[in-house]
Parts: sequence; C-alpha cells; structure tokens
Amino acid sequence: MARFTLPRDVYHGKGSLEALKTFKGKKAMICVGGGSMKKFGFLDRAEQYLKEAGMEVKIFDGIEPDPSVDTVMRGADAMLDFGPDWIVAIGGGSPIDAAKAMWIKYEYPESTFEDMCKVFGIPELRKKAHFCAVSSTSGTATEVTAFSIITDYNKGIKYPIADFEITPDVAIVDPELAETMPKKLVAHTGMDAMTHAVEAYVSTANCEYTDPLAIHAIEMIMKDLVPSYNGDMAARDRMHDAQCLAGMAFSNALLGIVHSMAHKTGAAFADLGAHIIHGAANAMYLPKVIAFNAKDAAAKKRYGVIVDYMGIADKNASDDEKVKALIAYLRKMNDDLNIPHGIGTYGADSYPAEKGFVPENIFLERLHDIAVNAIGDACTGSNPRQPSVEEMEKLLKCCYYDTEVDF
Repeated sequence: MARFTLPRDVYHGKGSLEALKTFKGKKAMICVGGGSMKKFGFLDRAEQYLKEAGMEVKIFDGIEPDPSVDTVMRGADAMLDFGPDWIVAIGGGSPIDAAKAMWIKYEYPESTFEDMCKVFGIPELRKKAHFCAVSSTSGTATEVTAFSIITDYNKGIKYPIADFEITPDVAIVDPELAETMPKKLVAHTGMDAMTHAVEAYVSTANCEYTDPLAIHAIEMIMKDLVPSYNGDMAARDRMHDAQCLAGMAFSNALLGIVHSMAHKTGAAFADLGAHIIHGAANAMYLPKVIAFNAKDAAAKKRYGVIVDYMGIADKNASDDEKVKALIAYLRKMNDDLNIPHGIGTYGADSYPAEKGFVPENIFLERLHDIAVNAIGDACTGSNPRQPSVEEMEKLLKCCYYDTEVDF
C-alpha cells in the first residue's frame, strides 16, 4: 500500500496571503527568518490578517539560513510559553523547516532531536496546533512536503526530518513574495526544484500520482527558470507554481542521492567559511548522479522519458543518447545561471569571497566520512541505484573535480 499526502488546502495566485484572514483560532505564532519579509511588508501583512481573524499574534524571528538544532529548541520553548493553536511559517525553506521541527517539540516537549530524525516515526501532531506555510522562494517546496532539513553544526551534518505528520495543513503559494528574490537565490532555488522533479521521477517510490506532477514541473522549469533569473516576472510567478508541483511529487515519491550528497556536504566545510548552498550543491551534483544512476536500466529508461517530454533529443535516439542530452542540457542550464560545475571551483568568480573554497586536501581528508554519512541519509533508500561507500567516494570526487562518471 502506498500513500499520497498533501496539505488540505493550497491557496495560490497573487493575493493568496489574504487567506490568513479566514483562519479560526485564538493564538498564532509567526516564524520568520531575516529581514526580507519585514522589509517588503509581507510580515506586517501576515500579522494584520491574523489579527483580523481575531487572533493574538506573536512573532519568532531571526531564523537563520540552514537552521540549527539550537534555533529549533529556542523556538519550541517560545511556543510552549505562548501556546499557539496556529503556527504560521513565512519565508524561504529555512524558517518553514525550522518551524516544522519546533512544532514537533511543542507538541511533544520530551522529544529529542534524535527522536525527530527517526524516519516516519513522529507521533501524531495537531493536538495543540495546526500549521500553515507561506513560501517566499521558488525551490524547496517545503510548504507542501513531509520534510524538514535541520543542521547540527557541532557535527557539520544536515539531518532530514521525514514524516507525513509534518506536512502543513495549509500552504500559501503567493508569487508576490517570490518576486522579491535576489538573482542568485532565483538560480539556486530553481535548480533545487529541478532536482526535486527529476529525482522524484526516477525514485523507486514513484507512482502514477507523482509522475505527472514531476514531469509537468520539469517542463515548466525548463521554460521559465532562466527567464525568471533574467528578470521576467511572469516567468518568476510561474516558477513559484512549478516548484510547488515538484514538491508535491517528491514529498510522496521521495528523492535520491543528489540530496543525500547535498545534505552531507552542505555544512561539512562550514568551519572553513565554505558553506555549500543547498540549491547550488544540487545543481552541481545532479548531472553526475544521472550518469551514475543511468547504469540502472529502469532509471535510464525513465531519464529517456524525461528527455522525450523536454524535447531535447530525437525520440528515436537511444536511451544512452537521451541521458547524454539531459546531462548536457542541465550543465548548460547551470552555465546560464552562473552556477559552477564542481565543488573544487565553488566559491570562485560567481560567489562572494567570504564563501571561500573547499581546499583539495581538506576535501580528501573528510571524503570518507562524508560518503558514509551520505549513504546513511534518508534520501538514499529511494535512489534507483544503491551505491557502496567506495562508489559514493568516487562519485563525490567526480563532483569535486568535475570529471566523468564511468563506474
């Protein structure tokens, strides 16, 4: 038996933030990140709409990019003090992911972070509060997913929390919020969405319910991501829907080792000032993982179907030729979005100097542990080809040096 779960309500289109006016409850806590939602007036609007709904509102702000375990625990304490019956997370993936984890701790104060990380092992929520997610970026789709990514900076590891219990009750997908994204964020979140759709389509957990969502998301991203990056606001509005469709697909079909590798490399070099942004990591790793997975016959055929829908190769071409066309297309898309092709060049030219580089000797020193952690990531189990630790090390080297995958 399989399961397909989405939020009960998805409000979409310009002005859909106003749906907050219709909520029923006494207290709402808004969880938000840095200053962008406040700067552009969306935080004030959300607060006002909830007050119009008759609620007392408290704001928990300052949630950092790639939220930490410490932030989750602080937010949960604030919820325990305030006692909201609605949790409203507004912003990019970070505040929404953090609020999901806070929600678990709020409902079950005795739970530990380790308890939260038990895949599909979270007890029943909604005994204290319902959850609304309002997305401001076009990539993570966490507003419709059963996932949250939290970073343990003491270990330098990102941990995915996975359970349908944390699928939001309400998602608000208002493209007005996404129109405020800076250019680099458009690129990174867009390639995160593309990776979601591609991995969902070839996942071992794909099904007839998820395939159409994944394919249509790929078609939309192919058409609209680069124009959105170049300032086309109509394309950016459509990208906000496309990333949500990709999220609906992967929340139910799951993901693969592109995400396993991104989770385990993202903070692995943070002590060097070389944090690898999640969407950039996905963009760099996706072509390599496609080459690796295409050694599996079933995956290769499904990549061929993706190419047929994209129309980037002759339909009579072999599946091997179609895989090469897909890899070439994605690499060209990275070029168009000013994203590097390998970890070794990450931080150069396209990125601010403070992001730094990942030195080769440090990468090689940490390679084995990163590979082991990636194998153990929750996303690895649904990848179409299961790598050994040795193969994962080879794959990560290909992603560092931007070399061909031939194993």
